Amino acid sequence: MPLPTGTTRPISLLLSTALAAATLTGCTLLELARDCEGTEDRVKETAALDILDSRPAGATVARGFEKVDAGCWADSGDVTVYANRTYAFPGTQAEVAAYYRTAAVRNGWNPDPEALSDDLCFVKEKMSLQVVFLTAEGLAEDGHGSRPDLTAGAGYSINIDSFVNSGVEAGC
Repeated sequence: MPLPTGTTRPISLLLSTALAAATLTGCTLLELARDCEGTEDRVKETAALDILDSRPAGATVARGFEKVDAGCWADSGDVTVYANRTYAFPGTQAEVAAYYRTAAVRNGWNPDPEALSDDLCFVKEKMSLQVVFLTAEGLAEDGHGSRPDLTAGAGYSINIDSFVNSGVEAGC
């Protein structure tokens, strides 16, 4: 017994749309389903890295950023686990840079040989660590509004990306 066309038309339209989307984005339905599957332990390990809690004297965890922001994202088959920590520091960017150049190396991170000399970028195995100074404009773009506690002195974030795919090189 044939199904009424009122029932099959929406289903065929849905399947056609899914097929077209997969074709146009270059993703297969299988890739879309697996993305970050099984990375929960890796997210926890990355979020627990000591360097995220290491900070110069006087630096405080920024209000609203009390917890490490950690998770996983996938793009075109590349899967990356990340962890970020944000600090407010009353001193200068130069003091922050000097601190992390020492602390990162002490924790087994190496300066990224391909990074610019001014960049605070380090690599370790399949991970990259970057210290980024915050600006009022960047905070506003990210939906954090005006944050004088992060733009006076040297507000900064420590960002770690851990590459899940074996073919991806660590770097900033």
